[in-house]
Amino acid sequence: MRVFACDHLDVPLPPGHRFPMEKYGRLRRALVSAGLLGPGEITPVEPAALEPLLAVHAPDYVTAVVERTLPAAAQRRIGLPCSEAFVDRARGSVAATLAATAAALEDGFAGNLSGGTHHAHRDFGAGYCAFNDLAIASRWLLDHGHARRVLIFDVDVHQGDGTAALFADEKRVFTCSVHGAANFPFRKVAGDLDVDLPDGTDDGAYLAAVERALAESLRRGRPDVVLVQGGVDPLEADRLGRLAVSAAGLYMRDLLILQTLRAAGLPTVYTLGGGYAEPIDATIEAHLGTYRAAREVFG
Repeated sequence: MRVFACDHLDVPLPPGHRFPMEKYGRLRRALVSAGLLGPGEITPVEPAALEPLLAVHAPDYVTAVVERTLPAAAQRRIGLPCSEAFVDRARGSVAATLAATAAALEDGFAGNLSGGTHHAHRDFGAGYCAFNDLAIASRWLLDHGHARRVLIFDVDVHQGDGTAALFADEKRVFTCSVHGAANFPFRKVAGDLDVDLPDGTDDGAYLAAVERALAESLRRGRPDVVLVQGGVDPLEADRLGRLAVSAAGLYMRDLLILQTLRAAGLPTVYTLGGGYAEPIDATIEAHLGTYRAAREVFG
């Protein structure tokens, strides 16, 4: 199993900042400690080149981020300071998803221990997302002839508004988001299939919604490759989630997705997505569940 990581590209944040930067390194170490990944199965990546970013994002926006001239208001919208470390990290996250996508074409499954930056639009970032790795990898698949149709299946508790906007006019990419109706972003962008869940949705209702959404996405989207935004913030313990899904429920979610996609013979890329429990241990355990499911399905 090939998995890619960029937690060595660390971003120092002010004390008390809400973004859990420490979860990435802790998760990588926990995956190895639990025997779910061998050290040789995790490959660190370097920041992505500009070319794939420019295939999706506006040139002026890419330049402003990379040269760290993004206006203060635009940085506040992202929610992270536009430092040199942040830029390297944002580009590293893209590189990891691109590498995982190439690996999945060969192996059937690959993962990125970051990524899922689904709130980034063509010319602005938001919600801790500067560049949309899911969109960039999808564009790479299409432009290089590796896929005729792509499914982006997003089960983060926050709607994938940036992804939906970027592919509003691209019929070869089917975007599905299963998310909290009352959660961020408060102005949703319609994708090809949006499933709005009420606050307090529990395991049974959640799993039924994911199963229906995946079946409809596969039927309508007819993809050759699937990219999954596997956020674990639907977790009941998540401070930004507002749903009531258990860790066992999230494990069953990922098992369902992976079993379905493997049975369909579809190369699958898993990106990490969100997770904001305090303490962060519950989030890390939920992310471990994703890789327990992957091991069960792919060996």
